[in-house]
Amino acid sequence: MKLKILFIATLIALASAMPAQAENYVMDTAKSHAFIEFKVKHLGYSWLIGRFNTFEGTFSFDENNPKANRAQLTISVASLDTNHAERDKHLRSADFFDVANHPTATFVSTGFEDHGNGKGVLHGKLNLRGVTKQIAIDISQIGTGPDPWGGYRRGFEGTTTLHLSDYNMAKAAMLGPAAENVELYLSIEGIRK
Repeated sequence: MKLKILFIATLIALASAMPAQAENYVMDTAKSHAFIEFKVKHLGYSWLIGRFNTFEGTFSFDENNPKANRAQLTISVASLDTNHAERDKHLRSADFFDVANHPTATFVSTGFEDHGNGKGVLHGKLNLRGVTKQIAIDISQIGTGPDPWGGYRRGFEGTTTLHLSDYNMAKAAMLGPAAENVELYLSIEGIRK
C-alpha cells in the first residue's frame, strides 16, 4: 500500500513539474463573438468604416512560453460590408480587392513578442489580393475564464495599419492620399478546444 501511495505521489510531482502546454482555441465566429473591422479616410474628410462578416481562425496561447503563441485566420473578402451596397460592389471589384480572383485573405503568425501584462505584438504574413506582406499586430488580452455553458474562453483585441499600395490597389489613390492607410481592428474571443 505504501508503495502504491509513493508511486501516485511521484506521478503527481512529475506532472506538476512538467511545463504547461499551449491551449488551443477556435475563434467564436458562429455566435458573433469575434469581429474584424476597418476604417479608412475618405478624401481626408471623414472616416469610412466597415467590417468583414465572414472569417474563421484558431490560436494557441501558452502563458508560460509566450514565444509559442500562434494564430491563423482566413477571411472571406467578399463579406466586406461598409453598409452601402454600391460602394461594397466597387470595393470587391478589380479596382480594389478583386474578389473574383482573390476571394480570401489569410494571416499566419510567425512570432510573438511578449510585452507583459497581457500585451504583445503578433508578427505574421498577411496574404491579400495575391500579395504576401509581413505585418505586426499590437495585441492586448481582454480576459479569460469559464463560460456559462461549460467551456473556457480567452479574448484579445488587436490593431494594425495596412497600406493599400502594398497590395496593388492602384485605384485607392482616387480616394485621396489619406486613404493609403487602413486601420484594422480585431476583437477575438476564442473557445478552448
